[in-house]
Amino acid sequence: MNETTTTSFPQHKFQHHPTTPFTTPTTMSTTQSEKQALFITSLIIFWYSSNIGVLLLNKLLLSNYGFSFPIFLTMCHMSACAVLSYVSIVFLKIVPFQRIKSRSQFFRIATLSIVFCGSVVGGNISLRYLPVSFNQAVGATTPFFTALFAYLITLKREAWITYGCLVPVVAGVVIASGVLCGLMTGEPSFHLYGFINCIGATAARAFKSVLQGVLLSSEGEKLNSMNLLLYMSPIAVLVLLPATLVMEPNVIDVTTTLATEHRYLGLLILVNSAMAYGANLLNFLVTKHTSALTLQVLGNAKGAVAVVISILLFRNPVTFIGIAGYTMTVMGVVAYGEAKRRYK
Repeated sequence: MNETTTTSFPQHKFQHHPTTPFTTPTTMSTTQSEKQALFITSLIIFWYSSNIGVLLLNKLLLSNYGFSFPIFLTMCHMSACAVLSYVSIVFLKIVPFQRIKSRSQFFRIATLSIVFCGSVVGGNISLRYLPVSFNQAVGATTPFFTALFAYLITLKREAWITYGCLVPVVAGVVIASGVLCGLMTGEPSFHLYGFINCIGATAARAFKSVLQGVLLSSEGEKLNSMNLLLYMSPIAVLVLLPATLVMEPNVIDVTTTLATEHRYLGLLILVNSAMAYGANLLNFLVTKHTSALTLQVLGNAKGAVAVVISILLFRNPVTFIGIAGYTMTVMGVVAYGEAKRRYK
């Protein structure tokens, strides 16, 4: 019998203790901590891999394979998210299923879905014209747009030092892009249309995060990110389908032709779409097992890793001015995160 089951019996003065080794509570807690650390480390590695993998595959498909259909590609991503979210939540029960409780909540989710579509489509369009490294540098300005929209929509103000940290975030992108005073010497692969789409996608992503906080702020209508993705994805597909038919009418014919020339094109699109869902799922799991602040810090590092990998893979030219701009932006984002933590 173990100790918990013998407490009701008389205790003898002398008890015989087994001589076999046993695990102390300290050893058990240490082992559990090590397993938890290993689990979180594995989550972060898979999260990095899926996010960077989606970025690089998007770039590969949209630039190197002649597959110039960013709206259709986004629709593939959303279709995969809709199917895999349903399987994960309803069948595998990774997270509890949450129902939509009102018509107003549905319209709020639909609004978020449309904004989300705009951000993803804009990001994919920008990848046709800009290298991943520059795309990530512009994407790092998301905190600037988030702070701007938070003030415009909710009148929420941050400490002055927090806003001050956003100056190098924006200045770094201006320097890297070379748009200051009309000089195109910073980013050799600068493309105005791609840059506009990248800025638009970044702003839409920030607007979505602020809008999500406002529209789903009621305690009774809050959804976790996986259930939100479950409802947003089918709506996004319904929005993107007519947009694809109107703006990319020859997508089926061209894709079929490209698939005969490139044997693995279809497989790449399927893998890319599944990884897009995996990135969302792992983003949720990393946040759940760490914290939002940790996710932000890891996201900054992820952007830097993506920049390095993209430069090595795609050999896109960079200059010292461009690298200096990227570095300034990342440092500004790190300082912004720290300032928000201290002056929350």
